[in-house]
Amino acid sequence: MRILITGGAGFLGARLAREILKKGQLSGQTVTELVIADLFPAPADLLADPRVKGHAGPMLEQGDLFKSGFDGVFHLASAVSGECELDFDLGLRSNVDSSRLLLDSIRASGKVSRLVFASSVAVFGPDAANPMPALVADTTLPTPQTSYGTHKLMIEYMVADYTRKGYIDGRAARLMTVAVRPGKPNGAASSFFSGIIREPLAGTPTICPVDAHVSHPISSPGNTVHGLITVFEASREAFGGRMALNLPGLNVKVSDMLAALEKVAGPAVRARVTFEKDERIAAIVDNWAKGCTFDRAHALGLRADASYEAIIAQYIEDCKTRPGYPAEALNGLK
Repeated sequence: MRILITGGAGFLGARLAREILKKGQLSGQTVTELVIADLFPAPADLLADPRVKGHAGPMLEQGDLFKSGFDGVFHLASAVSGECELDFDLGLRSNVDSSRLLLDSIRASGKVSRLVFASSVAVFGPDAANPMPALVADTTLPTPQTSYGTHKLMIEYMVADYTRKGYIDGRAARLMTVAVRPGKPNGAASSFFSGIIREPLAGTPTICPVDAHVSHPISSPGNTVHGLITVFEASREAFGGRMALNLPGLNVKVSDMLAALEKVAGPAVRARVTFEKDERIAAIVDNWAKGCTFDRAHALGLRADASYEAIIAQYIEDCKTRPGYPAEALNGLK
């Protein structure tokens, strides 16, 4: 079985790659080759596996690779929310144009790949003609209020239509915000959801740019990867249609996250987080879903993380045992 992961050199893509290699198979078939396509080279531990082939460079220059025929594709590559708001053209190239190239290349290969597209909860947003409910469901009409969310919705529809035409066996999974991510903050407007946990644990003061009452659905990296693999392995009938489903997450407030941090790591660690509103970030976040429901994912056996304390505990354990986590990540616990 030949598998492609776009964005496979990034944090979530690399974690997905490691999990697939550990499993050794998908849908009962042995994974013989795992191709990682990203702007940057894949981590060394992945490239050391003889089953892994790395391809670095812009997606728009990798059409020949995508035409080479894959049994399965995980499409994670994407410019993130903050980048797309600051550079409209970059967002279109990195998200919409690259996804169209990927889909057309798979179509040209003549092989009907099973494809999972990593969409986002950012497809939901408020609109005067379509007020956003307190909890958005799989069936809630998406009305995104950011370029990033708009791109994700456009690609969802492309995946659905290429599936309708029989060019791919596509399914789209809307990821909740993934936290806690290691390393430095990225350009995503949601980056602070990881930062207010990651930085204090590393011993670094950090600023939360939104109010403590802000609520949002969150999923751990491990649970998110489990969801992506489950969606890939689901039958067409079990997935329940062509349109996207919401992956499970915890609907939590910033205040809940910080209370969990104090419970797990102590008041001195919690005290490293202060509040200073960033109007640009706050305006973006204000248009996001405050919480979600996950009925279709539940039908596949997927569940949210047990608690936010469990998410923080997973991050602490990952810092001790997994590649890609900096050595100083837990300096704040000393």
